[in-house]
Formats: sequence, C-alpha cells, structure tokens
Amino acid sequence: MVAGARRRALRDGDRQIDTAHLLHSVIETDPDVRAAFDGGPQVARVLGYLVQRSIGYGLRWQGAVEDSGAAPGAGETGVAGWSPAAVAAMAGALGRAAAREDRRARGLDLLAVLAAEPGCRAAEVLRRAGVDTQLLAGRLHGESRQV
Repeated sequence: MVAGARRRALRDGDRQIDTAHLLHSVIETDPDVRAAFDGGPQVARVLGYLVQRSIGYGLRWQGAVEDSGAAPGAGETGVAGWSPAAVAAMAGALGRAAAREDRRARGLDLLAVLAAEPGCRAAEVLRRAGVDTQLLAGRLHGESRQV
C-alpha cells in the first residue's frame, strides 16, 4: 500500500506522500476497505475524485505541505517524503492495531483514521464524493472492537 502511495505522489508531481495518496492506494489494494463504503457507486465517486487530482482537482495542493493539525510538531520530527498528516494517519492506524493487540495495521485501520480527521486531504476527498466521514469513522470504530 505504501509503495502505491509513493508511486501516486511521484506521478502527481507531489514532493510528499499525503493522506489522499494513502486513501487512493488503500482503496485500490484492500477489498475490505472498498466494502466499507455504501456500495460501488460511492467507491467509484471517491476514486473519480482521486484520479482527477493530477488533471485538475487537487492542483492547489501541489507544492503545499499537508498539515491537518492531527500531529502537533510532526512537521519538525516527521518522515522525509511524507506530509505530517500522513505520518499521523499511519501512526493512528498502528495505534488502532495495537489496541486490538495486532502488530500490523489493516486497511480499515487507516481508513478509519483518515475518515476521522476532518482537516486532512483524504477526508476532503471523501466529503466531496458524498461520503459522510463521521458516520464512516464511527462505523469503523465500532467494528474495530469486534475484530
């Protein structure tokens, strides 16, 4: 999934992997993530927005560092080639995995974190595609207890 996000960032001409790159990659690689949405049309709308990123939608993001505020100070101690918000999202996904005593985060962990952070680019894409991010995050939060 990370390799896919890295390829997207390079192809889009972005200097950093951001949360929209992570969202795109996790949707394409994880069938459980696709199943978390309200049917195929919703997934298609989200992917449509993500694909448009390099041809118009999202061009305002190029050259700007994504920092949703999710991880105070991440910009100073972040990971090279990653936006602070993407670093925070990955840390949040690992935190969800640790809470269920799993060493590896799943795609649904990452989707839950992305949907729950209203200021990140991934959440913006989700909202523009008609996804109720609060409902999605809440549903995924409830499912993490059952896993």
